[in-house]
Amino acid sequence: MTRISVLLADDHAVLRAGLRLLLGSQSDMVVVGEAADGIEVTQKVKELRPDVVVLDVSMPGPRSGTVIRQVRRACTSTRVLVLTLHDDLAYVRASLFAGASGYLVKRAADSELMSAIRAVYAGRTFVDLTQPTGRKKSLQRASVIGELQAPKKLSHQERAVLRLLAQGHSNQAVAGKMNVSVKTVETYRTRLSQKLGLKGRAQLYRFAAEAGILDAEPVARQRRR
Repeated sequence: MTRISVLLADDHAVLRAGLRLLLGSQSDMVVVGEAADGIEVTQKVKELRPDVVVLDVSMPGPRSGTVIRQVRRACTSTRVLVLTLHDDLAYVRASLFAGASGYLVKRAADSELMSAIRAVYAGRTFVDLTQPTGRKKSLQRASVIGELQAPKKLSHQERAVLRLLAQGHSNQAVAGKMNVSVKTVETYRTRLSQKLGLKGRAQLYRFAAEAGILDAEPVARQRRR
């Protein structure tokens, strides 16, 4: 039987040890290595070429979105499953936008982790969130793909507005920096809300940061509409 090779990436040694024991009890899985920070993850992927990386988004080093993109470039066959405490759609969207194949919160049951690893190894998308209220919300593959690929369709102008809003600028300030009307900015903001399914500046910031949009070059001023 072909076993799924897994790289564990988390800065907590105790958690890695627990996951190693858990995965080691599965006849179809084998842990081939561990990493404690974002830089080490990419190095281990190049060396070990695992089938799946189980990745925490809060490790020291580069942002998780950057790590995910680096992993996918280092070994295109390696799938990334995010395992995190963050139960927030902004992180989910940013992680899948960066190239992750799955997203699971650490409060999930052991059986769900096994299912998630097998699903992403098989080429499927797995997203499972447990809300703070205890209400479980699972997104089926079709809805995940439909919602979470939307950021790729953001126009240059929408990305520019998102970047400025995430930096804390008001609608009026964004309009001034882009040399457009406030009404135009409001229209872009509505489109962003619809495409990303995110509400509030905090969620916009989290998505923009993890998706790498905050790192983009400043936008050139345009003619006022």
